[in-house]
Amino acid sequence: MEDINQQMGDRLRKMESLREAGVNPFANGFTPTATCAQVLERAAETEPPDMNELADDAPAFAVAGRVMARNHMGKAMFLRIRDRSVGVSQDGPQALQLYIRREVVGDAIFQVFRQLDLGDIVGIEGALFRTRTGEPTLMVRGGRLLTKSLRPLPEKFHGLTDVETRLRQRYVDLIVNPAVREVFHARSLITGFIRRFLAEREFVEVETPMMHPIPGGAVARPFETFHNALGIPLFLRIAPELYLKRLVVGGMERVFEVNRNFRNEGLSPRHNPEFTMLEFYQAYATYEDLIALTEQMLAALVLELNGDGSTTRPFGERVIDWKSPFARMTVRESLVEVAGLAPELVADADAFIEHLRDKGLIEGAAPPYGKALMLAFDAWVEPKLVQPTFITQFPIEVSPLARRNEEDPGYADRFELFVAGTEIANAFSELNDPLDQRARFEAQVAERAGGDNEAMFMDLDYIRALEYGMPPTAGEGVGIDRLVMLMTDQQTIREVILFPHMRPE
Repeated sequence: MEDINQQMGDRLRKMESLREAGVNPFANGFTPTATCAQVLERAAETEPPDMNELADDAPAFAVAGRVMARNHMGKAMFLRIRDRSVGVSQDGPQALQLYIRREVVGDAIFQVFRQLDLGDIVGIEGALFRTRTGEPTLMVRGGRLLTKSLRPLPEKFHGLTDVETRLRQRYVDLIVNPAVREVFHARSLITGFIRRFLAEREFVEVETPMMHPIPGGAVARPFETFHNALGIPLFLRIAPELYLKRLVVGGMERVFEVNRNFRNEGLSPRHNPEFTMLEFYQAYATYEDLIALTEQMLAALVLELNGDGSTTRPFGERVIDWKSPFARMTVRESLVEVAGLAPELVADADAFIEHLRDKGLIEGAAPPYGKALMLAFDAWVEPKLVQPTFITQFPIEVSPLARRNEEDPGYADRFELFVAGTEIANAFSELNDPLDQRARFEAQVAERAGGDNEAMFMDLDYIRALEYGMPPTAGEGVGIDRLVMLMTDQQTIREVILFPHMRPE
């Protein structure tokens, strides 16, 4: 800290010295005509001349960027600058080199550049040439200091490796670790692709409230707030589901929202209390239709990201193959095929619950059979689902908003998609019977009264909406953060959220 304070003191003195010399250390009004990457692309296309062959009237580029390296040599110096365009690809250039000579730029500009520190932001004009080592470089003809950096970058500008510091100071992380910017560049591409994919299929993007009088749409504990003017408590959105289905009732038959949700739950490598979801609803469709749509969307997304026709993406030590069709099995089938349980054991509710008790998954009062199935699934199946796998036929006890299967009413017409041991999508044929929905809400209210603080509330307005009639509809939620993790080979959700929640320093 003492060293940082000393360096900041030196930079403050430089700033004051510049001011006294009439140089604004926080200037404005410089407009680049090219990015660093565009200059380097031009070099690859045109074969720049050697320095001694550079003509005085050679075309000039105006570029701006942050100083990431410097090398003083008496009456000349080399700088490397980085802007938004370089360092995004790990295989691409990390910075653009500048060459500054006193006899070219004049003494006043040269003295300003001599006082530059790592992290300062400059704007320059220069012509392209190639050094003796073959590196494309701009011969600077003029330039300005645009922003003085008063706080030093981590030592050698690539030394920010402590995870806690990186996440707390994401702005520094983005400056010094180009691969981090690549992740968020990919995130933007992913969400943009999803929006285009759905819009091409006549889905309309909408926005629904983020503060709800009644939390609903998911089994989760909400964050609470209070609206002073209305004098009522409100809850931060745990899901947009019930509002989106109100829109389907109103005749908006295909809707989607890329939304922020808030759930008052713990932190983990796959959980953040504030996260991004895609939710979409399609009238006159079933969960089977959404299985096909989801396969198409994710397979097409991978092709778009890869750009070479391949269907695989690395994730840690694994390689995930996103080629459709994905694997598919029911909850009960997965307990047999993946967990290795005997079919007759899974089918016998009493024996199955007793088996879970023997294995330590159940203590105290026995849960309903459907919830017991999910306890076993979560423990023995989910971690083993590496390749994309649709799990279907969820127990009705854990599906309060889903349509009952007509052949087996104890199960819902629902699926979840699992990849690399993680759920990334949840979908079902929607329950549109208002009487059944009221009864399910009442069951949830009873569970809440019994101590389950994640159970749902009664939503009478949503029931009223269903009473007007919602067409047969299927809906789905996709976890954008987890999808980005998979597509960018990141092992924790904090690496794909720019500003993840953390304990105070």
